[in-house]
Amino acid sequence: MTLQLFLLIIVVITALAFDFTNGFHDTANAMATSIASGALSPRSAVTLSAALNLLGAFLSTTIAATIAKDLVNGHLVTLELVFAGLVGGIVWNLLTWLGGIPSSSSHALIGGVVGAMIAAVGGHGVIWSGLVSKVIVPAGVSVLTAILIGGIGTWLVYRFSRGIPEKRTEQGFRRGQIGSSALVSLAHGTNDAQKTMGIIFMALISYGAVSKTATLPPLWVIVCCALAMAAGTYAGGWRIIRTLGKGLVEIKPPQGMAAESSSAAVILLSAHFGYALSTTQVVTGSVLGSGVGKPGAQVRWGVGGRMATAWLFTLPLAGLVGALTYVVVHTLGGYLGALIGFALLVATSLAIWLQSRTTRIDHTNVNADWEGSLTAGLEPTVTAPGITAQPADESPTIAAP
Repeated sequence: MTLQLFLLIIVVITALAFDFTNGFHDTANAMATSIASGALSPRSAVTLSAALNLLGAFLSTTIAATIAKDLVNGHLVTLELVFAGLVGGIVWNLLTWLGGIPSSSSHALIGGVVGAMIAAVGGHGVIWSGLVSKVIVPAGVSVLTAILIGGIGTWLVYRFSRGIPEKRTEQGFRRGQIGSSALVSLAHGTNDAQKTMGIIFMALISYGAVSKTATLPPLWVIVCCALAMAAGTYAGGWRIIRTLGKGLVEIKPPQGMAAESSSAAVILLSAHFGYALSTTQVVTGSVLGSGVGKPGAQVRWGVGGRMATAWLFTLPLAGLVGALTYVVVHTLGGYLGALIGFALLVATSLAIWLQSRTTRIDHTNVNADWEGSLTAGLEPTVTAPGITAQPADESPTIAAP
């Protein structure tokens, strides 16, 4: 086996691992409001979301081409660089998941790739105009648009349902939420699975297995990414579901349906135009809008502020991890560099997962009352007879990688 083929195999495995983390990191986008309002049980919600993410991944490949060709100079891409970028995305996804922060998997991946490219050849390897026009500007516009549409939609829902008994209204909107959350899941699969397709597409072009003039990834890439995304979605990102469903706004069914419908519209529109949009930011904006649009609703702006802070740091910190990984892999070189880089990724992922087990959040307690922070009021995990683990830091903040 040649070194390049060995690197390609590692890149594909790591890319599918990123797709899995993207799935469970972003399950909250579609299902947090439906779970919080009681429209769907936690397990039913993630099962439905997984199936529709799988289907959505086959509906479009426009964004895959954006990731592969519009953000960095494809002629300078190497397999080492692609691997390092994926590590940046995975580590940031896991850190934000640990803190229960709904941050962008898309921007984590893009930041990792851009950081690795800068470490490899400098800033001239980045297509800055593409990064600004396809990622940064749409990110800001999409959040504001989602807040506006979510707020107006929620206000209209409550306006037109005045005089109808609250119990009857909520029962009707719970049924409607099943459809709207399903649409968000479909939109998420259409939007996010393509990003990993784009990374593998980029790696195949670098290896020479696909022509540089190709516009679509191979079918096996689409199938593998769809399955990895669906599997991650089914795993359920309960920590982020809890924050988005309980920590930001106390969601009622009319709000949930308005937020989900707004999110789906914005996400599907962005997929049509090939923008690598953050579904997380769109959904968070819609949820915030639903709180603003409902008379008398309480919005926890402190939680929203921590989310916004994480969004600002996603690109640079994921980029830093990607750059450091590239330096390690490239400096050691050959099979050793690839193996050491992969081993460090596994060790880091395991450490974060073990930390999350100190206070476990799953389908049994994801809807527990929010008492000020992610794990406040939740029972710490019992690790052995008579020994109780101490709760993790209850403040959902982000530790720098």
